[in-house]
Amino acid sequence: MPRKRTSRRLAADLSLLVVAVAFALPLAWVVLSSVDPHAGLRVRVPDGFTLGNFDAILTPDITYTPLLNSLILCGGGTALTVVCAALAAYPLSRFRSRLNRPFLLTILFATSLPITAIMVPVYALFVRVNLIDTLQGTIFFFAASQLPFAIWLMKNFMDGVPKELEEAAWTDGASSPQSLVRIVLPLMGPGLAVVTVFSFVMMWGNFFVPFMLLLSPDQMPASVSINDFFGNRGMVAYGQLAAFSVIYSTPVILLYVLVARRLGGGFALGGAVKG
Repeated sequence: MPRKRTSRRLAADLSLLVVAVAFALPLAWVVLSSVDPHAGLRVRVPDGFTLGNFDAILTPDITYTPLLNSLILCGGGTALTVVCAALAAYPLSRFRSRLNRPFLLTILFATSLPITAIMVPVYALFVRVNLIDTLQGTIFFFAASQLPFAIWLMKNFMDGVPKELEEAAWTDGASSPQSLVRIVLPLMGPGLAVVTVFSFVMMWGNFFVPFMLLLSPDQMPASVSINDFFGNRGMVAYGQLAAFSVIYSTPVILLYVLVARRLGGGFALGGAVKG
């Protein structure tokens, strides 16, 4: 038995090591190639060190404007998603109805719909309502596409906040919106962090939606402009592509670092419902 357990642990460790290497190799290529003057597709230690790849891409047309567009699109879409998800999840969590389960199942079904399957009617709709090639229209669609799963997540986190806290606030004269803003949302900080990070990351890496809904080059986000590094006839500036990837990944990493404490904080409700 001890030998079998040891062999199983060894097999599990080797499997996890293989998976870790599979994820680490692309990241290693990005970091190493960004400072390699002769970057290629192979993962290798650079024979020299250079910041020329970063100098080549740190221009308004290549990096600054696309990143600003990405921050506007994803930041606005994330804020709209979190607000609407909280307002939609609150009645689903606090008020019981026979329609709650069908509504939640409908939301769950909506999360499985591929965006590519609905982009043609969405494009036609945006043309009719004059939202095509506008940042606000893309923000609305980003929020609408992420809202179903955000509502599902928000509702599950909101269920963990005891209703007794709200009932005490209602006794003191607070309304339902006030109890939501002042009691429920502050106590479900980890839930808000998860929904925020998930929504932002899904929007930040989305290529297809802005590629279809935005037409002007000066409004393209970084997820679309990264395609410009792939030139004609198979020519790719790998060093500049890796440098751009490093800068492109920085906002997501910073966002996760900012909310990392909330993700692991849990619900501080131990003494709130006593007495």
